[in-house]
Amino acid sequence: MEYIPKTTEEEQGMLADIGVDSFEDLLEIPATFRLNRPLNLPPALSQMALKRELLDLSRRNKDTSDVLSFLGGGSYDHFIPSTVDHVLRRSEFYTAYTPYQAELSQGLLQTIYEYQTMICQLTDMEVSGASLYDGASALAEAALMAIRITKRGKILISQSIHPHHRQVISTYLSGLPEASIEEIPLNKGQVSIEALEAQIDDTVAAVLIQHPNFFGQLEDIPPIEKMIHAKGGLLVMGVDPISLGLLKTPGEFNADIAVGEGQALGNAQSFGGPYIGFFATRKKMIRQLPGRIVGASLDPQGRSGFCLTLQTREQHIKRERATSNICTNQALNALAASVYLATVGKQGLKEVAQLCLANAHAAQKQINALPGFSLPFEGPFFKEFVIQTEQPVQILLKHLFDCGIFGGIDLGKYDPALENHLLICVTEKHTDEDIALLVEGFRKGPNRV
Repeated sequence: MEYIPKTTEEEQGMLADIGVDSFEDLLEIPATFRLNRPLNLPPALSQMALKRELLDLSRRNKDTSDVLSFLGGGSYDHFIPSTVDHVLRRSEFYTAYTPYQAELSQGLLQTIYEYQTMICQLTDMEVSGASLYDGASALAEAALMAIRITKRGKILISQSIHPHHRQVISTYLSGLPEASIEEIPLNKGQVSIEALEAQIDDTVAAVLIQHPNFFGQLEDIPPIEKMIHAKGGLLVMGVDPISLGLLKTPGEFNADIAVGEGQALGNAQSFGGPYIGFFATRKKMIRQLPGRIVGASLDPQGRSGFCLTLQTREQHIKRERATSNICTNQALNALAASVYLATVGKQGLKEVAQLCLANAHAAQKQINALPGFSLPFEGPFFKEFVIQTEQPVQILLKHLFDCGIFGGIDLGKYDPALENHLLICVTEKHTDEDIALLVEGFRKGPNRV
C-alpha cells in the first residue's frame, strides 16, 4: 500500500470531527517535554531528486562486488546460487507476515519445517527451532537454556569465542541474579585444557565453545566434552555451518546444544544483516528450546499438514515464565538457507568446505613465507587464520584497500595484546589469482619496494 499523506484541509476536518483544535491537543505529554521547534531536516525532495541523492550516498560504500574481500570474523563472502534469489523474490515469501498464528499459510510453514529438518541433518542433532535473530543471540539463548535445564548459574565461556558474541551473552545474562560468567583462558589461540580443568566444577551449567573459533582454530573438543559431562553440565558448540560439510558435527562430538550464524548459507553479507541464528538440540530438551517450532501433523481428514507446536513460550504466557522472549524468527533468511542447502546438496557442501580449506591453507603458506610475517598460532584451522606482521596493521590494511583489497580484520581492535595481528578469511570464491593479488599486496606493502 502506498503512503498517501493527508492535506491540511483534511487534517483540519478530522480534528473538527474529533472536537479539538490542533494535533497538540491530543497529546498528554507536558509541553515542557516537547520539542518546541521543527526538526532539523533538509527541505523535502521530489521522488526523482531523492532517488538521485540516495544513489549518490550508496556509491560511497564499497562492497564485495567492488573490492576483493578477505574479511571474515562471522560474516563471510560465499557464493550464493541464483536459485536462492529467484525463490526469495517470490512475493508470497518476502511479504509474508511473521508467523505468530498457527493458522498461517501452509507454504510458509513447510519452508520452516524443511529448514528445521536440514539444520538437524547438518548438525547431527535431533530437533531444531525455526531460527533466531543471529549467531550471537542463539549462543546467548543457549546459555539461558543451560541455566534452566541444570538449575545452575555458572557459565564458562571460551575467550576464543567472537568478542561481540561474548558481549551479547553478558547482556542477556545481566538480568539474572543467579547467573555468572567466567572466561576460559587460551593457549596459543585455543582453549587451555589445563585452565578449564581448574575452573570446572558441579556448579557449572555449561561450557560454551566456538569451533572453528574466532581465530579460525579448531578446538580440541573431546576432553572438553568429557570434563563438562562428568560434572553434569552441558556442552554448547557454536559452529560454522559450511565447516560441517567436512568437519565432525556437534552431534558426533556429543554436544548438547549446537548453534551458529547461518549467514554463510545463502544469505548476503548486506553490510551486517539481517542474519539468521540456527539452534539445534536433543529431543529430551525440546520444551526448553527458545523460539517457535513447526511440526508436521494430520488434519481431521487424515491429510498431512504443518502447524506451530509446543507454543508454551514467548508472548503466549507470562513473560517471567517464558522459555524465551523472542517473539519471531528469521523466516526469509531461513528460507534462503534452505534453498542454498537444497541447491548445493550434501556433496556440494562438502566440495565448498574442501575449497575453503584448500584455499585458506594455500594463502596462509604463501603469506607466512614473506619476510616480516609469521604465524602466532600453529594449530589446525578451516578457512580463517591469523598472521602477525612487523608493520602496523592499519597502515597495511590501508595499502591493501588502495589496491582494491579488503585485507582482513585488525585483531588489535579487540585485544591490545593482539596488536599487529590480522585475521584473514579465504573461501571457495577466491581463485589462485585472487590469492596471488593478496600475497603481492603484502609483499610490496606500504614501506616496501
